[in-house]
Amino acid sequence: MMVICFAFVVKAQDNTLMKSIRSFGVLPQNNGAENRKHLQEAIDWASPRGAALYVEPSEEPYCIDGGIILKQNVSLIGVHGPVGRGTCDPQKKHPVGSVLQIEDENNPFIIVEGSTQIRGIQFWYPKQTYNDSSKIIKYPPTIQVSHSKHVNGVTLSCLTFYGEYTAMDFNALKEYPCEQILFEHCYGYSLSGEFIRISRCYDIPRILHCHVNPSNMVYLGRAFNRQIMDAVIRNKTFAYSINTTDNAVVMDIFTFGTYGGIYLGEATYGQLTNFNFDCVAVGIYKNGNDVKNRNWMIAQGSIIANTGNELKDVHPIIVEGKGHTSLSNVEAFSGSNSALTTFKGSQDFMLVKGSEKLTVSMSCCRMWGYFADKPITIENPKAIIQASDCLDKDQNPFNMH
Repeated sequence: MMVICFAFVVKAQDNTLMKSIRSFGVLPQNNGAENRKHLQEAIDWASPRGAALYVEPSEEPYCIDGGIILKQNVSLIGVHGPVGRGTCDPQKKHPVGSVLQIEDENNPFIIVEGSTQIRGIQFWYPKQTYNDSSKIIKYPPTIQVSHSKHVNGVTLSCLTFYGEYTAMDFNALKEYPCEQILFEHCYGYSLSGEFIRISRCYDIPRILHCHVNPSNMVYLGRAFNRQIMDAVIRNKTFAYSINTTDNAVVMDIFTFGTYGGIYLGEATYGQLTNFNFDCVAVGIYKNGNDVKNRNWMIAQGSIIANTGNELKDVHPIIVEGKGHTSLSNVEAFSGSNSALTTFKGSQDFMLVKGSEKLTVSMSCCRMWGYFADKPITIENPKAIIQASDCLDKDQNPFNMH
């Protein structure tokens, strides 16, 4: 009897709170314009009900044009966790399952409003090059925050991107800021070098467990080659970028082969923990425009800084502006890598720039693989730097007070 009741509840939920996008006419055999029309109709139906739309698994991707508006209260749900190496049809070499195929070069694929969710979906750009940098298509962002409404509460979880140019753009407008944005378990490799960018986001945005790697299409036979990766580096962008944002929480993130790991902008503060920035020119760029709350607590991470135009520009960490930077158990080591153009090391461990008073404290940091005589290059005469229980490139104790 209990089993019968449970089955009835599940069926009722399927019928009223979650519907397949196929029931609205979104079908693998349709063209992008037709599927865009039907998916928007499905979202319009779901919005007043607070319903979820199920991206039913398919052997063929759903081709959909951009310009979709994910209206308030709607969830778009697929079957996947992050599948960083790709799902794959062994003959046709395209991803299978809950796959949205995007070819629109003019519009962001999906613009999100508040109280929305996208989960368990793969975004596939089949026309994007993976071996010729002159043919990189600069697609608009795959997911973009609304520029016409305040957006409060968006969950982006278990998403995988293949061939995107910019994955998730949450640079909100001043008149329409956003709040409570969650990115978790998202995998991809954006050819702009920007995977997640946030601006004017208040009330604690979170970036958790995200992975940026150029070999995210191995099962599809499309690992990005060295020429593509060098082009990504030349953009001088950061995989993760946070600007004008309160108390950001960033935890367990990875990037490989982008110019920068993470940019912590002038009007930001927060916590960055458990990270790995591999084959970057700059691992962490911390800025600040105030002494009160432009403070970042950074802990338990490693940086391999070894690429870029010139060795003098390669720094695991750059600090400038105002505010405080706390570094604990942050390691840097370096060396060459055949996947992209690299140097055998970095210029230093940290570059401190600017002309205004700032403070840095370091503890238990291992600094290795740099060419300068000293691990810290100080170009700011007003900087106050303290270090304890650290090790330099010769494995000698490094303390600074």
